[in-house]
Amino acid sequence: MSDLAGIVAFVVLLLLSVMVHEWGHFATARRFGMKVTEFFVGFGPRLWSVRRGETEYGVKAVPAGGYVKITGMTDLEPVAPEDEPRAFYRAPARQRAVVLAAGSAMHFAIGLALLLFVFMALGSPVLGTRLAEVTSCVPATAGAECAPGDPQSPAAAAGLQSGDTVVAVNGTPVEDWAGLTEPIRASAGTPMTFTVERDGQQQEVTVVPATVERTDPTTGEPVTVGYVGISPQVTMDRAGPVEAIGSTLRGTWAILVGTAQALAQLPEKVVDLVRTLAGDQERDPNGLVGIVGAADISGQLASGDLPPAARVGDVLLLVASFNLFVGVFNLLPLLPLDGGHLAVLGYEQLRNWWARRRGRPEPGRVDMTRLMPLAYVVFVFFVGLTLLLVAADVLKPVQL
Repeated sequence: MSDLAGIVAFVVLLLLSVMVHEWGHFATARRFGMKVTEFFVGFGPRLWSVRRGETEYGVKAVPAGGYVKITGMTDLEPVAPEDEPRAFYRAPARQRAVVLAAGSAMHFAIGLALLLFVFMALGSPVLGTRLAEVTSCVPATAGAECAPGDPQSPAAAAGLQSGDTVVAVNGTPVEDWAGLTEPIRASAGTPMTFTVERDGQQQEVTVVPATVERTDPTTGEPVTVGYVGISPQVTMDRAGPVEAIGSTLRGTWAILVGTAQALAQLPEKVVDLVRTLAGDQERDPNGLVGIVGAADISGQLASGDLPPAARVGDVLLLVASFNLFVGVFNLLPLLPLDGGHLAVLGYEQLRNWWARRRGRPEPGRVDMTRLMPLAYVVFVFFVGLTLLLVAADVLKPVQL
């Protein structure tokens, strides 16, 4: 996949996710006999539409979401007398809750399906001890190209070759890349003995790791480590059905926990993003990222150095993570999100239950006009956050 292919794939999959979200609302509303008059992808002027039965299907000019119009969703919408029996608000509370939650349920389903597909069909990247490349020099910084005057790499000096498999270090067997790199990083300037398998034969090679300063991936602080100049071959490990289900559940849980943490830190992250735009510091790859930035990240993942299956898998994992995030975000108890409507419905039912318990008439539905100012505030915040993210994604894009 190329950079452009990764971006296009993300955008297309995002639009499909929006359509599936709206289909969740549409299908459940129709199932319960509610009247659905519109099913559109996008907002703004109509580009194309067709009517089938009582529903108009179509595409609008701004591909920034979609919507399904269900008769009687709020008190703010007039309902014709003949449509009253099929209005949303006339349905039992349980059915209304299902319709409102169906969009997020579709995002969860998409995320789970994509994770399961990646683990079973594409597999997970595995870094073994077979060498894909032996670097010719010791670069001044991580990831830099060799420049005139750079010293020869210890791996090249020791005669290591692409295709060699390191089976032991200092007599201790190694089975994966971490088992190989950890002793290297801890042995700057100290001779090491590599047991290498080449062409079916084993031989011992003495390697003296160079001493370099690199950034610790955990703390972000500079540390002194050993450097040899090798990179691993990547293979794909496909899981069986049972293992894939377990990996999918663990991956989903990790994404949901990360989503909850991100939402809890949202105010802090917004402030950090504003400071980044106003200052000279680099963009935090763990900070807020908008749709434009996510598409750019998808392009970077698709054009990396990993095998094609791994690159496709990374793009699909990004889309899966996005769907799970949106599924949770959409359930926040804030109007105009679906979660806000669910919160209003829950409040109505609790209030009616309390009135019945006290032998009083049910107060009925909440006056939505009183909640509209709050909904407008939330909407303006979302618009402002979207514009801020677009500006950050364009001016200071995230670099993986």
